[in-house]
Amino acid sequence: MRMPTGLAALAAVAMMPMAPVPAIAQRAVPSNPALDAALSAKIRDGDRARDRYRHPRETLEFFGVEPGMSVVDYMPTGGWYSRILVPYLGKDGTYIGMNPDVSKETGYLADTYGKLADTFPGEAAKWAPADGARILAFNSDRPAAVPDGSVDRVLIFREVHNMFRFGWFYKDVMLMRKMLKPGGMIGVIDHRVAENAAFARTDGSKGYMRESDVIALFSAMGFDLVAKSEINANPKDPADYKIGVWELPPNYAGAATDPAKKAQMDAIGESDRMTLLFRKRP
Repeated sequence: MRMPTGLAALAAVAMMPMAPVPAIAQRAVPSNPALDAALSAKIRDGDRARDRYRHPRETLEFFGVEPGMSVVDYMPTGGWYSRILVPYLGKDGTYIGMNPDVSKETGYLADTYGKLADTFPGEAAKWAPADGARILAFNSDRPAAVPDGSVDRVLIFREVHNMFRFGWFYKDVMLMRKMLKPGGMIGVIDHRVAENAAFARTDGSKGYMRESDVIALFSAMGFDLVAKSEINANPKDPADYKIGVWELPPNYAGAATDPAKKAQMDAIGESDRMTLLFRKRP
């Protein structure tokens, strides 16, 4: 397995004890007609089954995402959150899809994540409403015309483990920091493993990371943890799969011809996830 590059300077920081940040108690979500409309749109008919695991309403409210904002969606891939964000941000907002630099990669990584500026806007045009957000997209080796200090939020949905294991973290978070406004925030969701898990289960190769490691990495990059939530927690998930988190739904790795295993994975549901909100430090 290829190990992360560009993170050696962060190793000592990852070992430092972090001051505890209390989880935010979940309150009743106020009325939000724009988000209601985005979540109930017909284009999401195929996505909505995942809402019970991913809690998009509560998650976007927790991250403080509002119509009219400029928001970076890191590694949008299949566009599950894109189909919420573009209509929700509205005509005064800007949606920015961002992928890592895979210009030196071949095969899956290049095919899946390369040339986002060429592929994403065309795909989004098939479902984006006329009154949706302006859409930009880029890979980090060829940044789009996003002025420094112009972005309100960066959202990273279940991709920090890939940033870490493939060596994208340092470069891409530095670019995020430049794009964010003073006091701008990064919202992070990722698959969570126990704090005492062996490194082989926490290095991202199984899809999981320790919450304390993620906090330490962002702290070293100049971001303060301001809140965390258990919105996307799943205590049923043991996080100890041989293949990795991909054995769980919606991927069902290793269960294609094993109905009993698929049923077992369905009983667990999607992974246990950390939900963290960081603020750009001056």
